[in-house]
Amino acid sequence: MVYVTRKEHFTAAHRLHNPDKNPEWNQATFGPCNHHNWHGHNYVIEVTVAGQPDPETGYVVDLGKLKKVIEDRILSKCDHRNLNLDVDFLEGVIPSAENLAKFFFHEMEDDVMAICKTGSLHSVKVFETERNIAEYRE
Repeated sequence: MVYVTRKEHFTAAHRLHNPDKNPEWNQATFGPCNHHNWHGHNYVIEVTVAGQPDPETGYVVDLGKLKKVIEDRILSKCDHRNLNLDVDFLEGVIPSAENLAKFFFHEMEDDVMAICKTGSLHSVKVFETERNIAEYRE
């Protein structure tokens, strides 16, 4: 198996908040990430496709096509946006790094499959900070 990864970045604001819980619970659970006026991150995402190289091209995936999928499905919807308010596929989701990795995976999965002859979407990794990273694999 060969793993090919495309790295991209975007900037966005969010708030970790569970509307089903009271303000005290949210503050105790999420601390400064629950600030009512939001806060932001310079996110990095890594999208990994796994498979065997196509004998005609040597590619597992055409990285130019993968870049376009990431731009169309994630960056155009999330960059310089409020993840809680502006992103349709995150509606009702607490935008933790863990949930972002999972929902980004599902948002791109069909489009990645459409551009891969011999591979499939393996994982999406979200770097919320240099030290806080979440990865989703199905």
